[in-house]
Amino acid sequence: MLHVKFFASVRERVGRSQMDLPWSEGMTVTAALQAVEEASGVTLHGQHLLAARNQNHATFAEPLADGDEVAFFPPVTGG
Repeated sequence: MLHVKFFASVRERVGRSQMDLPWSEGMTVTAALQAVEEASGVTLHGQHLLAARNQNHATFAEPLADGDEVAFFPPVTGG
């Protein structure tokens, strides 16, 4: 199982702050994003989007393991 969290505008688009998804061998962050899109009916790819795996920044090609936490969030700027 993957534990997926959404922050800021991504949370608003998906309509919830988290969801659990089934994990499968060879799954990547991109595959998790596609599963989120299917489950929520919202298109997120193509948006400015960052990802984290177990609270560390991750690339979208990064492989996932059963039990991982994945987070999707927009880039943040400060001032």
